[in-house]
Amino acid sequence: MDTTQGASSHAFTHHRGYRRMFAPGALTLGIYLPLRFYQGDMRALAGQADLVAAMDRLGFAAAWVRDIPLYDPRFGDAGQLFDPWTYLAYLAARTESLALATGSAIFTLRHPIDLAKAAASLDQLSGGRLVLGTASGDRASEFPAHGVPYDKRGERYAQAVHMFRRLLQPGPASIDGPLGSMAGLELLPKPVAGAIPLVVTSSSGQSLAWIGRHADGWLTYPEATETREGPRRLADKIRAWRACIPDGGFRPHMCNEWLDLVDDPDYPRTPVRGGYVLRTGRKGLVDLLGEWREAGVNHAALGIQHGRRPALEVLQELAQEVLPHFPPHAAPARAVPRW
Repeated sequence: MDTTQGASSHAFTHHRGYRRMFAPGALTLGIYLPLRFYQGDMRALAGQADLVAAMDRLGFAAAWVRDIPLYDPRFGDAGQLFDPWTYLAYLAARTESLALATGSAIFTLRHPIDLAKAAASLDQLSGGRLVLGTASGDRASEFPAHGVPYDKRGERYAQAVHMFRRLLQPGPASIDGPLGSMAGLELLPKPVAGAIPLVVTSSSGQSLAWIGRHADGWLTYPEATETREGPRRLADKIRAWRACIPDGGFRPHMCNEWLDLVDDPDYPRTPVRGGYVLRTGRKGLVDLLGEWREAGVNHAALGIQHGRRPALEVLQELAQEVLPHFPPHAAPARAVPRW
């Protein structure tokens, strides 16, 4: 595969995670972890892996984890706390079909060799279920801690993407660039399907043309989810991005939303917490997801950790009342041993 651009969809024909999540004209559902918001007590995560295993059985398309190396109280959000690679490997052993997605791995704060080694290992251990959301990072306080200039994150991100892709290609790599040089050395293992879908989050310091050329998918934030104007703006953004894809082939778009699903099915879509969270009943959620699908969104990643109801109750309602409208796609059977 050409390291200078993203892959067409046919490159992922045998990638189980990609196939479960994405198809043209359709939308699937995933869930962001943690399922309950951490507020200083690790017990908030108790039983979470059991619920992720239930998500697998219930038919969700993906589980998403975030990459937050250091807790910054000014953000007040530590994600799922566990290292994303370690935790996804643990969840891979608890699930069979669920795609395992990062949303997003911070490519500016780690070396591409380490990222490629972890990603390819997880892809193999999960039987080809890793979908790799990537980003340049937006928490300025983490950068001096890693010795990385914050104002260079866009440039470093693009360099890391290039080197990461080169490392996963067949055979030894010849690399001479700003992040390292090597010749005659090979990174092992390789991905199950020969490549790992690499999703760009927001702009990651790049132009829309760069994202169109290099991304295997695009993850963006929603637009005014309480109105129909937001999905219209989202559709314009997706069309503009897809016009930048060189071969004109299908590449999926993803959108995320932090959700407070109330038990009244008719509760209207209402932004709360300064618009950061959408409070709604299931009918409003189904309407929103349908509008996203019409706008060109192929996967919705929902975070329920800010909600007030028990996580299992919310997951069961989503599975019974929402998932039938947005089911996961059939994916290839596992083709590698269970290591």
